[in-house]
Amino acid sequence: MKLYVDVNAKCDGNGTAGMPFRRINDAARVAQPGDEVLVAPGVYREYVNPVHGGTEDARITYRSTEPLGAVITGAEQVQSWEKYEGNVWVCRISNSIFGGYNPYTTFVYGDWYFAKADKHTGCVYLNDRALYETENLEDCIKGEVYECSWVPEESVYKWYTQQDEEKDETIIYANFQGRNPNEENVEINVRRECFMPAETGVGYITVSGFNINKAATTWAPPAAFQDGMIGPHWSRGWIIEDCDISNSKCAGISLGKYLDPDNEHYFTNKYVKSPTQMERDAVCRGQYHGWLKENIGGHIIRRNNIHHCEQGGIIGRMGGVFSVIEDNHIHHINNMMEQGGAEIAGIKMHAAIDVIMRRNHIHHCTMGIWCDWEAQGTRITQNLLHDNQRPEFAKILKGGMMSQDIFVEVGHGPTLIDNNILLSEVSLRMATEGVAMVHNLICGALTCVGDGTGPRYTPYHIPHRTEVMGFMTILHGDDRFYNNIFVQKWPSGDVIIPHDSDDGADVENRAAGTWMFDEYPTYAEWISQFDFSRPADMKKLEPAHAGHLPVWTEGNVYLRGARACKNEVDGLVAAEGGEDIRVELVEKDGAYYLDTNLYDFLEGFTDRMINTEVLGQAFEPEQKFENPDGTPIQFDADYFGTHRGIRVIPGPFADAEDAKKGYCSLCSQ
Repeated sequence: MKLYVDVNAKCDGNGTAGMPFRRINDAARVAQPGDEVLVAPGVYREYVNPVHGGTEDARITYRSTEPLGAVITGAEQVQSWEKYEGNVWVCRISNSIFGGYNPYTTFVYGDWYFAKADKHTGCVYLNDRALYETENLEDCIKGEVYECSWVPEESVYKWYTQQDEEKDETIIYANFQGRNPNEENVEINVRRECFMPAETGVGYITVSGFNINKAATTWAPPAAFQDGMIGPHWSRGWIIEDCDISNSKCAGISLGKYLDPDNEHYFTNKYVKSPTQMERDAVCRGQYHGWLKENIGGHIIRRNNIHHCEQGGIIGRMGGVFSVIEDNHIHHINNMMEQGGAEIAGIKMHAAIDVIMRRNHIHHCTMGIWCDWEAQGTRITQNLLHDNQRPEFAKILKGGMMSQDIFVEVGHGPTLIDNNILLSEVSLRMATEGVAMVHNLICGALTCVGDGTGPRYTPYHIPHRTEVMGFMTILHGDDRFYNNIFVQKWPSGDVIIPHDSDDGADVENRAAGTWMFDEYPTYAEWISQFDFSRPADMKKLEPAHAGHLPVWTEGNVYLRGARACKNEVDGLVAAEGGEDIRVELVEKDGAYYLDTNLYDFLEGFTDRMINTEVLGQAFEPEQKFENPDGTPIQFDADYFGTHRGIRVIPGPFADAEDAKKGYCSLCSQ
C-alpha cells in the first residue's frame, strides 16, 4: 500500500493520494511491512518515530518524491528577535515547546568527552550555518574569532543562553554581525532526533532522498545510548540512501546502540571501574541484548551527503555490524572545534565486524575513518581521503583529537585497507594489530605504531559472527604491506601532539614508509621460537607469547624520501629525482582529479598479484583476510574497479597510463 504525506495539504488527511497526511509521523504510526510512504516536498518540523518495522522480504520505505525536496528538521524558525546591544539580538522561547528535553539546559558531555563541558545540545543557525556558543553574554557581544575553529571567519557569529525560571523561558542572545535575523532564516534546535525509532527492533526500513538537519543530539560514546539525527536504534536491515544530512549537534547517522541503564555513561556517573573495563562490560552485555548476526546490523548507508556535524558523520557501537557504507560524501565534521573527545570522526565505528566501507569521499574532518575495538573482517576500500588535518592557523583544542585519514585502534584484525587514496598528513594511526594494507597510495605517515594501546584486553570474535571468542592485549605486528606506494609529501620531522585528555604530549612520527617495523620479526624469525618437534615448555615460551608478532612488507614503492622497512621484499626505493614527484588533488567543475607524475619514476616496476592466500590469517581470531561470506579475495580490481591483469603495478591504479594523463578522474559523489 502507498501512503501519502504532504505538509502543504489543506488539512490533515487519511494518507490517501487525495487526502494525504500532513505529518510523516502520522504515516509512521500506521505503515506496515511492504508499505511505501511517499512524502511531498516541504519542511517537516517533526520527530518521526517509526512504530512498525518491515521484513527482509517486505520493507517499509519512506521516500521523498522529489530528491531532497522533503526536509525533516529538528529545528524551529524564530522570527521574534529584538535588538539588544550592538550586533546582538535577543529572543525568549517558552520551555513548553521542548517537552521533556530542553536542549538549552542539556550539555554535551559524557564518557570519553575530554573538552570543557560547557556547550549545550541546542544551537542557533543563520541560513543553515551554526553559530558558536559563548560562556557569557559579554563574549557574545564581542563576537571575536574563536582561535580553535577551522573556519575562523564563521566563528564571529555567536550565541548565548540562560534560563528565566520564573517565566519558565529560555532566553537566547545571538550576534548576527549586522544582519537582521527577522529578515533571514534563523532557526534553533528543538528536537533531539529527526528520524529514529524510540524502541529497538524496528528493522528493515528504507529512508530515501530526504534532507535531514538540525537536531539537538547528545554526545554518543560507546558505552551509552547513541542517538543520531537518523538511525535504526539497535535493529536490522535499514537502508539510508540519497539523503543530505547536516548540522547535527553531535552525530548525523547513528548505527548503535542498545540503551542499558546499568551501563549508561558508566565512567562519567560511577568511575569505580576503569573505562576499558566499562567497554568490555558493554560488549558482553550486548549478547544479553540480542547482539547476534540474525538480529542486529546488516544496514546499507549509501550515496548520502553528510556534513557539518560536530561529533561524527556516521557513528555506531556494535549496532553497525555486517553493514555496507558506500559512495557517501562525508566532509566538514568537527570543524567548529566546540567539542573534543574520543568519539569524533567522519566515520567512527566500534566493533565494525564484517563492515565494508567503500568508494566514500571523506575530507576536512578531524579524522576520516576511526575503527575502534573489534575491527574484525572490516574492509576499507576504494576511498578518497584528504585534508583530514588541522589547519596550521587553528589552535589545538584542549581535549581535542589528533587528525589522520584512518585510525585503527586496539583491534586484532583482520582489518583490510586496500585501493585507497590517502592524501592527508597522517595516513594511518595504527595502535592495533592484524592490519593488511594492499595497493594504496599513501602520502602521509604511519604513526602510533607499537604504541597507544596500553594494557587493554580487547575482544575478538568467532569469524563472521558477534559471539566473543576471547580477549587479549595488543602485541603489535601481525601486519602486512603489499604493493603500496609511499610518498613523503609532507615534512618528515617528528611533531609534538598534546594528549587528548590531559596536559601531557606525545612525539608523533611524520616520516612516511614502513621503516618503523625494522625491529619487528619476519614470519620465519617469529615461528622459529616454537619447536614443534618436542613438547612445549609453557614457562620458556612466555617471551614468545608476549613479544611482537611478525610483519610482512613486499612489493612496495618508496618515493621522495619515504623509507622502507629493512625486511622489505622486492620493493623499490627511488634513489634520484624524488623531489620532482608531485601528488596533488585538483577540483574542477565539482569533480576531483589526481594530478601526479609518480608513475614516471617506477621504471616499469611490477609485482605479483595479491590474494587471500598470500595475506594469510590474523593471529588472534585465526580469521583470513576474506569477504564477509568467507570467500577469498583476489585483488584484481583497482580504485575504479578496473581489472588488473598479469602485469600488476603497485598503488591503487591498474594502469599507469591513466595516472600519466595528469588528471585521473576520481569519484566526486
